[in-house]
Amino acid sequence: MYKSLLFLLALWLGVAAHSAQAQTLSPLGIWTNAEKKATFEIYKCGDKLCGKIVTLTVPNDPATGKPKTDTQNPDPKLRSRPRLGMVFMQGFSYDDDNKWDNGKIYDPESGKTYSCYMKMESANTMEVKGYIGFSLIGKSQTWTRVK
Repeated sequence: MYKSLLFLLALWLGVAAHSAQAQTLSPLGIWTNAEKKATFEIYKCGDKLCGKIVTLTVPNDPATGKPKTDTQNPDPKLRSRPRLGMVFMQGFSYDDDNKWDNGKIYDPESGKTYSCYMKMESANTMEVKGYIGFSLIGKSQTWTRVK
């Protein structure tokens, strides 16, 4: 009886420690994707999370030599806005199990906006998935925290 109580206590402490660790994983900070074309900052915007482009590996348009702009935006009025500093992720709220959901992500290379979620895989990696309609179909990337 004593051994089984001790085992249950140890098991409970292990689960509690894992839960506490899981709750501390936060996407706030600077990240890069697999292509490493840019770095992105995930930050609080009100009670949600947002993301903006903070660096570009190639910040200038090779054809013009000028800073890259949002040339593919479906709104002609926004095509001259700079990509650097652009808020391209917004509306993420905490769902459960280290997942922030109900967000939108804008791809300045295509001019398309997708539904999106972010899920922490570890303290330094997270899955970012953009999709249309259902999250089962879409494109996932693993982002890595930049130190």
